[in-house]
Amino acid sequence: MPAPGRRPNRRPPEGSDLLPYVYQVTKYDPSDRDRHGHYAGTEPATSDHGPVEAAYLRAVAAFAEETGVDRLAVREPQLGGFAHFGLEPPLDGHGLHGLAGLFPAGPAGFHDGALVPIAVGLELVRCMLRDTGVWCRLETEGAFAVHVGWDQYLYIGSSLPCETALARTRALGLFPERMDASPYDFAPDDPAYVQRPADADFWARLRRTVSVHRAVFLEEVFAGNASRWHRLTGDGIETVRSRLAPRAQLAVWPDLLTDVDEAVAALPDEGLVEIVWEDEDGQITSTVVDETQFEAVTARLAGARAAGVVSMYAGEDLPLFTAVLPDGDGVLRARWQTEPTPSDRDWAFLKTLRRGQVVTGTVTAIADFGVTFVDIGGFTAMINMPELSWRPFDHPSDVVSVGQEVTAEVLDVDMTRERVPLSLRAVQEDPWPQMAQRIGQVVTGPVTRIEPFGVFVRIEDREDGFQGLVHTSELDEPSGDAIEVGDPLTVKIIEVDRARRRISLSRTQVR
Repeated sequence: MPAPGRRPNRRPPEGSDLLPYVYQVTKYDPSDRDRHGHYAGTEPATSDHGPVEAAYLRAVAAFAEETGVDRLAVREPQLGGFAHFGLEPPLDGHGLHGLAGLFPAGPAGFHDGALVPIAVGLELVRCMLRDTGVWCRLETEGAFAVHVGWDQYLYIGSSLPCETALARTRALGLFPERMDASPYDFAPDDPAYVQRPADADFWARLRRTVSVHRAVFLEEVFAGNASRWHRLTGDGIETVRSRLAPRAQLAVWPDLLTDVDEAVAALPDEGLVEIVWEDEDGQITSTVVDETQFEAVTARLAGARAAGVVSMYAGEDLPLFTAVLPDGDGVLRARWQTEPTPSDRDWAFLKTLRRGQVVTGTVTAIADFGVTFVDIGGFTAMINMPELSWRPFDHPSDVVSVGQEVTAEVLDVDMTRERVPLSLRAVQEDPWPQMAQRIGQVVTGPVTRIEPFGVFVRIEDREDGFQGLVHTSELDEPSGDAIEVGDPLTVKIIEVDRARRRISLSRTQVR
């Protein structure tokens, strides 16, 4: 059974950039397979650390040379996690313990997209053949690929048929077989998932989140099964950002670390969890354990000043939001996917919106302070009171009701706050230009309100009709005492201020 991280992927979707020439290269003679294709020979599944292993590496070198490749890119690197499934213990100078020799920066240099010369690539192949706790895909886009599978099954892809390398491989005592594709070709977990990049919008949202929470924790996964934790405060974000490994997966957590005793009490009765703790020097450490290791790890927390527990099961203890670092040119080339949080799904939806776009949604709530909330495709947008209607109203419920379907225009898409303000009136005809054409008309309407400075008169025969102000200087009775609410009043429209949405009326100018 393949170890975690080394299972063959399903075939990529149609249209993928598959190499036309792919060969399975093994030390197993095909004639030793039974009628079901299962190997029935006696060849051991362990590397001999000698001639056979050297033959594998020479075969890879021969294919690379004939393809014209002198450097390979590390893709989807993984450390540990499956080493205890391996057939052999790590050896000095190889595997997890040998990365410092291959990558001067240490394991963090073993990151997605790292370009290595063929010599280093061959050492990585050796590590994978020995199953010492290191795995990755080695590829040159559109030209070459090397994948190491279970039981020393090697898959070499090329843009060329490589007849000379094939002959050389056979002469080395190995058995190359043509295939349609490598079973380890990359295929996304969810082809429809839109991965959030750690772009300018991400960092702006992170800064806002830090300001709200005062501090958050950034989990940096620079390789599969390998992570670092960083505590972020307002003045430390850029320092941490500058030290992140290229193409790392990022997860932003709230104030994860709490009282140590509370953290210990939060341990489940059983299951896989990640325990994170901070020592007196501010150093943050994490380890993944199950119930058999809880007691030992709890003892290590004795000197910690804070600690926290995160479930390792999908759907539990989700971070606030996640992202993957793009390359320096802003392009997201890392192919792994983070587990989407509600915020990530909101982000993906917001990326489909634009200012001025017309959307349809359902009113879900009307707040006492006047904001109307609308569900648009699973995201809650809002309509402020002035954007509900051109016409006067006292409360949003006079215009809309919960459960009503409405059509509105997107006024803005705020990626930092993840807010979308809408306008209902933007999709309605603006009545004010027509109202401006009525200057000089004499109309009769009911008095709707009396103020010390004048009276308001509705000048349209409808419940939501526009109202104008008759200033005390434009009344027959300067005090207005002889007028009551509801009285019909004949007035003249003398001014329509479209900018301030105000209508001035006069009673004295009525002829």
